[in-house]
Amino acid sequence: MQAKLQYQFSGKVWRYAGAGGWHFISLPEPLSVEIRNLLKAEEEGWGRLPATARIGETTWSTAIWFDSKSQTYLLPVKADIRKKEKIASENPVEVVLWV
Repeated sequence: MQAKLQYQFSGKVWRYAGAGGWHFISLPEPLSVEIRNLLKAEEEGWGRLPATARIGETTWSTAIWFDSKSQTYLLPVKADIRKKEKIASENPVEVVLWV
């Protein structure tokens, strides 16, 4: 198994205004730049990088997606994660991320 890079950051959960109402946390720009510089060659379609995330006591397998408009990666936060951790839109959260 390949070793993963670990990052910690805080961010606010926000809701995408389009179809589906997905919720995301935008990774800080300096962190996104570092990850992109190190791992761009490993991105899958649409700038996707497999990842593991933890918020509070909940850890899950996911992916981060590079958003070319904001020049940052986005971490999707599914409803079951938000429910377990009692997270509402615009709530700041602490995230541990492995990519």
